[in-house]
Amino acid sequence: MSDNQPNIVFFFWDNFGWGELGCYGGGVLRGAPTPRIDALADEGLKLLNFNVEAQCTPSRSALLTGRHAIRSGTQTVDVTGGPDGMTRWEVTIAQALSDAGYSTGMWGKWHLGSDPEERSPVDFGFDEAVWSPRTADEVLWTMQSYFPNGPVTATPYAGQTQIPLVPEPIYSRRKGETAEVVSTYDAEFRAGFDRKITDWACDFMARSHEADKPFYVYLPYTQVHIPPIPDPEYAGKTKRGNWADILTQMDDFTATILDKLDELGIAGDTIVVWASDNGADTTFRFPAIDPDPAGGQWHGFSGPWRGGLFTALEGSNRTPCLVRWPGNVPAGRVSNEIVHEVDFFTTLVKAGGGAVPGDRQIDGMDMSGFLLGDAEESGRDMVLCLQGNRLQAAKWHQWKVHLFQQDDFYSTWVPYNVPILYNLEWDPSEEHPVDFPHAWVLHPIAAAAGAFLKSLVAEPPIKPGTPDPYEPPTPGELRPETHLQIGPIMQYITTLVRSHDELPDPRTGIEHSSG
Repeated sequence: MSDNQPNIVFFFWDNFGWGELGCYGGGVLRGAPTPRIDALADEGLKLLNFNVEAQCTPSRSALLTGRHAIRSGTQTVDVTGGPDGMTRWEVTIAQALSDAGYSTGMWGKWHLGSDPEERSPVDFGFDEAVWSPRTADEVLWTMQSYFPNGPVTATPYAGQTQIPLVPEPIYSRRKGETAEVVSTYDAEFRAGFDRKITDWACDFMARSHEADKPFYVYLPYTQVHIPPIPDPEYAGKTKRGNWADILTQMDDFTATILDKLDELGIAGDTIVVWASDNGADTTFRFPAIDPDPAGGQWHGFSGPWRGGLFTALEGSNRTPCLVRWPGNVPAGRVSNEIVHEVDFFTTLVKAGGGAVPGDRQIDGMDMSGFLLGDAEESGRDMVLCLQGNRLQAAKWHQWKVHLFQQDDFYSTWVPYNVPILYNLEWDPSEEHPVDFPHAWVLHPIAAAAGAFLKSLVAEPPIKPGTPDPYEPPTPGELRPETHLQIGPIMQYITTLVRSHDELPDPRTGIEHSSG
């Protein structure tokens, strides 16, 4: 993409809906304008059809590895006390770019491993990081008088086992050093976290530029995940509630990063991506007071799309995404071409002169020709919409087929009797099926889904909770067996079988919603 290695700054907001920004139809309609972010859209490419995974951990895993999360065992968050997050076998953008000579830094929400010495950002290629290992809703624990903040028991089933219940920490670590706890992730720290993220990133960019090294800055900001508590300088600023205050805060913090690039004279040498990890949180609660120290109203806005995160609806999988690289990405361009977050792994690693791993399934495509304006089409015909361990829906061009019904975060998913097909151009809210006249659409979708499932046989997914070191199965180590299941439902089931020297850990089957 370039003879020189561009700097890369990747904003990755949390549960921020498609329709929140002014340039996507929100802004003042949501209580506050977003002028600097809107200007960023005018300076580069605005994607209308950018797709992500349905939950936080899967989305972060997919972005950083270029692989659908089900491959990495990160489609859910295990809470049974075993290892959570990614195995060290995974290769991230940070690792690939570090190997290519980049300085790499990350500040914000990690959610890809709780062990600060084995599965931290530094263990996956970042030179330095300050991070919350899990997610912002744990801030709510310490706001409750009955949170035990210490070990508890679960007698008689777990005997006298001491089960730890402690507030979430904030860790800091640099390559070659051990992790340090810098704070408890409580309401006070939560309010000021995004400001700290911005300041740390600006300092890192200045130090990297002074050292004459290209940098990769990954900014998994914490807003607008619950509880959306504004920074103290922004609380009450708009007089329109917490949500409008936070929109203003987000716009200003974005401006601070962009202004720092200008100040350093490197804006033209820097790829900036501004995106969200998930669609809107659609769980509604009225604020008790305004501004509300517990967060207030946090019902997100998905624009014309129905649904929110944790579903396979467009309001979950389609989020805002802006790309700027002055002189390279054409300014003022708007596209409805399909792009998936896994594509940024391949594209950005190649842009930086790094190596895309050839020893594993990579789902991301190189989008350099499309992003640079050399091609009108992205080259991606479709995306698969995975929710946990389910292939729940698939989108091919403007067509969307659902295999399960799930209307919101809390809904029980139910398999459809027949696949339900929608045309997203005619029906953005996915409410009116068009199945029978257009059943031909199922043929390319079924071919793609079948190829993906076959790839899971060729390279079996990593089991959630797998400890390190992980080694993929050797060819022939797993053998397929087909079984006929007879009962109310009769079907052939193919399983992959391997022998065990000892019985595997059955775990509990309890997994955390990874929002």
